[in-house]
Amino acid sequence: MTETTTYTEITSDAELRALLGEPMPRAIAKERRRLHERDREWLAVSPFCLIATSDADGTCDVSPKGDPPGFTHIVDDATIVVPERPGNRRADGFHNVLSNPHIGLIYFVPGRGETLRINGTARILRDAPFFDEMTVKGHRPQLALLVEIEQIFFHCAKAFLRSSLWKPETWTPDALPSHAAIVKSVLKTEESLEELERYYGPAYAKRLYG
Repeated sequence: MTETTTYTEITSDAELRALLGEPMPRAIAKERRRLHERDREWLAVSPFCLIATSDADGTCDVSPKGDPPGFTHIVDDATIVVPERPGNRRADGFHNVLSNPHIGLIYFVPGRGETLRINGTARILRDAPFFDEMTVKGHRPQLALLVEIEQIFFHCAKAFLRSSLWKPETWTPDALPSHAAIVKSVLKTEESLEELERYYGPAYAKRLYG
């Protein structure tokens, strides 16, 4: 006998607002359209961000981007650029941008619970005068995402406090198999586990920029 599960859904903005209540005035007023000096300071020390995109049909993708702190280039108070580095060549986010330019980014600073959120529209660049400034370890990016800012604000630390994300004493990386073992278990690969362990071993970090 199949167990029947009953879900209670929210189906309107009015229902959602009745349940959650109204946002604090400060939560609404914090939205901006241009970079503040504090935003620039945050971007200058942030080594990591998540980029969310979707295609014309609404299929979503979130991609992590990481580089030395300050990797995001600031063109002006309303425009930033994120360089692309060698990866798996799927280019899911880039394909999405070609059909739907809307984009969302969240910038992290290790040890800080707050995040900087930026929403806007993106274009894919294959070259620009500032590409030389985004060279890392001799690697000049072949592509970059130019983001025209439509909304920017700082997000509070509650999620990080609840998760204890930055507390090393809570980390349990060994609770999961190695990445090589995960790849071997979820994919049909010709490589043996030993070969995958070597590929994702210490030499992997030496290939980050080509």
